[in-house]
Amino acid sequence: MDVAILLYEGFDELDAVAPYEVFRTAGEFGGDIDATMRTLVPAERVTASHGLTVEPDDVLLGVPDLVLVPGGGWNDRGEAGTRAEVEDGTLPERLHTLHDGGAEIASVCTGAMLLAEAGLLDGRPATTHESAKADLAEYDVDVRDDRVVDDGTILTAGGVTSGIDLALHLVERECSPGLAEKVADEIEYESGY
Repeated sequence: MDVAILLYEGFDELDAVAPYEVFRTAGEFGGDIDATMRTLVPAERVTASHGLTVEPDDVLLGVPDLVLVPGGGWNDRGEAGTRAEVEDGTLPERLHTLHDGGAEIASVCTGAMLLAEAGLLDGRPATTHESAKADLAEYDVDVRDDRVVDDGTILTAGGVTSGIDLALHLVERECSPGLAEKVADEIEYESGY
């Protein structure tokens, strides 16, 4: 499974790095998963919401099996983050195109707002960070309190650390329950997925 973790200015560090570690660990244990950090446009570095700078692996070209969208910055209303990406519109439009092309789309935390703006959550169950649930409800979304909502080709995870649960859920679904358990043990995580 080719997983593209889609970075943008102002993304939340843990939303991206935690699932990345789960996926990479699963791959090291023999799972058919390859996760990389990608951007929509060429970038030497991307700065996350708390100042961490990341050198992306590549630009998102083609259609991966799964695109994971981190949240970050929704409530800050700053120049970077999910709210800025929603207002710009480019990233939500690309997510819609990728989904139409066959990619599964997943979000962590307020990354769900980008999926909602793309129309990918219309009429679907979904979750996000507690602080953004009222905003998500303004879209045609069945907002849930679950840590992970799997609606087939669209998956959403609640606040920040639920990205670990999302990634473990995907490892279980795409590889095996045994591999997901092995990864959870390796990272010493008591999962609630």
